[in-house]
Order: sequence, then C-alpha cells, then structure tokens
Amino acid sequence: MCDMKVPESVIQLAVAQYSWSWFASAWRFYEVDYGGKAPCLLRRRSSRTMRLTLTCLYTLLSIEFVVLGLEPDFLYPLENLTIAQGRDAMFTCVVNNLGGYRVSGESSTSPRVAWIKADTKAILAIHEHVITNNQRLSVTHNDDNTWTLNMRGVKREDRGTYMCQVNTDPMKSQSAYLEVVIPPDIIYEETSGDMMTMEGGSVKLVCKARGFPEPKITWRREDGGDIILRNPVTGKTKVSSIEGSVLLLTKITRSEMGVYMCIASNGVPPTVSKRLMLHVHFRPVIQVPNQLVGTPGGTDVTLQCHVEASPKAINYWTRASGEMIVWSPKYVMNEQSTPYYATVMYLTIKDIHNSDLGGYKCVSKNSMGEAEGTIRLYAMELNRNGRINLEEDEDFEKEKAADETGGGSQGPLREEGRDERAPTPGTGTASLASLECQLIYVASPGRNIIHISKRRKDWLCSTPDLSI
Repeated sequence: MCDMKVPESVIQLAVAQYSWSWFASAWRFYEVDYGGKAPCLLRRRSSRTMRLTLTCLYTLLSIEFVVLGLEPDFLYPLENLTIAQGRDAMFTCVVNNLGGYRVSGESSTSPRVAWIKADTKAILAIHEHVITNNQRLSVTHNDDNTWTLNMRGVKREDRGTYMCQVNTDPMKSQSAYLEVVIPPDIIYEETSGDMMTMEGGSVKLVCKARGFPEPKITWRREDGGDIILRNPVTGKTKVSSIEGSVLLLTKITRSEMGVYMCIASNGVPPTVSKRLMLHVHFRPVIQVPNQLVGTPGGTDVTLQCHVEASPKAINYWTRASGEMIVWSPKYVMNEQSTPYYATVMYLTIKDIHNSDLGGYKCVSKNSMGEAEGTIRLYAMELNRNGRINLEEDEDFEKEKAADETGGGSQGPLREEGRDERAPTPGTGTASLASLECQLIYVASPGRNIIHISKRRKDWLCSTPDLSI
C-alpha cells in the first residue's frame, strides 16, 4: 500500500466533486505509464477504494494534486483587431487553472489550448504546435497561462473570426474578429491621364482606386484655384474641392488650365494621389500695353508685348517692314513666362538713333494660329529746362492749337494725383495728337521713365519707379 496519506479534507472534496469513472480512467492512465507496477489496485467502487486510489496517485506523482474542482477559465476576453495589410497581428489568450485539470472521458489527457479559424473550422494550432501549413503562423506560450497566436504580414484573406478553445468537457472557447484594412491605391489603368481640349470644350476626368474600406475620391487643383462647375440649371459654381470618381468640366476657359489632383483616402495611411494635367488650346492673343513709346536719342528703350497662347507659341520681333530682328548687341530679346500660357516679350533697343525710330511688331505663332501687335517708337528731346520736347509735326501743331484755344478734346497737362494745372518741374510738358494708344513711356538720358497717359479729358504725367 501507498505510504503517503492525503489529507481527509482533500479526499472528501474529491469524492464530492469527481465521479468513479474519473478516478478509474486516471488510474488506468498512470497504471500504463508505470508498466503495471503501481502498488495500488482498484477492486470495488467504494469510498475506501477512492481514498486508496487518490492516495496512490498522490504518492506516484509526488506533487500536490489539485482536486479543488476549479476548471480552466479565461482571464481576459480576446480583443478584436484591425490591422493594415502587410503588418503583423497577434491574438493573446490567457487561461487560468489549466495545469492541474484533466479532461474527462476515456482519453484522460491534459487539456490543451487550440486556435481555430471559426469561419472555415480549420484548426490552426494546438498548444505550441502549428497544425496548418501556413508559414506565417506561430504560437508562443509564456507565464504558464498565456497563449499567443502570431500572424506575420497579414493578407486580406486572413480576415475573419479566430477562436481560442480549451478542450474541457464541455469545451470552452472565446473568439475575436480580425479585420484587415488595405490603404488606397490608384488603379492607373482605369484612371485618366493628361487631357487636352479646345477652349470652350468639355472633358471628363476619371479616377479609380482600390482599398478597404472603399476609398473616397476628392478632386482639387494643385495651384489651389477653384474648380468651376457649370450646370444648365444652377449655372456656374466655384468650389475648392469636389468628391466623386468622375469630374466633368464644360465650356472650359484658359484659366482652368493646370494640374488637377485626384486624391484617394479611406482612413488607412497613406493617402495617395495622382496628377492630371489639363491642357486648353487656343490661338495666340497679344496685348500691347504701350503702343506708342517716346525716347530721347542716345538712350536705351524696352518694348514689351503680353502674349497668351496654348500650345506654347513661337515668339519673335520684326520691324514694321517685316524684317526679322535677331539678337545682337543692338537688340536684346527676353521672355518671361508664367504657367501655363502667358508670356511677356521684351525687346531692348540700345543707343537709339533716328534709324531706330518707327514701327515694331511682336509676333506669336502656334498650331492654332498667329497674332501680332504693333508698337511705334518716337523721338523726344529734353530742352535746357529739362522739359520734354516732342518731335513736332502737323498733327502735333493741330493738337497744340486746339489745346490753346480750348477747342481740343484734351485738357491741359497735369501731374497725376495733383490739382495744379502747371506740370511739376523735371517731368516736362507735352501735347500729343491723334494717338492710337493710351500709354507712352519716355526714356530720359538719366534712364528714368516718364509715364504719360492719355485720357478722355486730360493728360496725366507721373514718374513711376521704373528703369530700362
């Protein structure tokens, strides 16, 4: 017989909590393990035999056998996870009272923690052994009661319900859901590229994106400008942004040319975007701010033309006769462009002589057509008092006479912003006849610019802060 005795209180609990079949199964298990050499045998179903069996098992194992009736229990619930595709996921299951419990039934084995994919009923792992052939799965066990299912680089197909199960009788389990989210990605084969339309035409810009949750598409202009929506019912509307996979633009003007941004977002970083360039084609248009320019001899003068054209135009200067002007020490040509269709043409003429006076043309050509602007260059002189003398001709004399008699359409010359009729010393006096322009720039030998502006009823003189 076994020499070690189990306390009577423990035996009473065991008798009250466990059936005879449990002890019989447990005994057969240990009898096999010990090669039939167990010193105690089960003969009859009696309280005395159960005491004997319990005492023998206690002796053989040399441990404090737990028979307090505490079954395994989950300490914390599994937590639902939301993981971005490609990142790692981890479910943690904490089970108490697992070590001393034995599964009832014929098997008489220790309880095991199993991981199961609930929707497919697939057993992923039991205890620390991975059953599935998924190389991305692993199981770790620590702190005696903590079991962790690890998934590396989760994929969309990994989403679903996962179960942590203990094979008690009846089985106990808890579950949690793994949601795999996918950041947005532009579907380039279904998204518009750069577009071209004629001014006044229409375009439809399309942007498609994939991801989970389904991405939201937002349109903006890269330069921060307004998107112009035209509707027969509501009319023209300006918005800074608009949502939707399709952007319809109608009756397009040149000001709507530029980069449009298709932005896809679904709350999963990073947000992605695509740039779509909208080209608006139209024939060149030239604006000449100063069609009549006066300058004293021996000075430099700069002529300018403002060009709008798309596609980009070829710009050049000619004399009124059609002779093309080429870059040289005498003529310096420059251009200043702004996105996406505007250009300012500059022609600087050095050391003005009489042969340089006359007409100049700025010409712009593209595939849509051509345009030209004309500038007339006059000679001016400064008298001994520092006043400007215009080269007098018949028209000048007529204009002068009309001013003196009060019959002309123009009033006397006065400085801009001043009420006095007399000109400011140093700015000069002038009277012009039959001008085809509204602005005249006069270059003095000191390189200061005197700005003479012709208006309906008076002449305005000022000296803006400009130099040639």
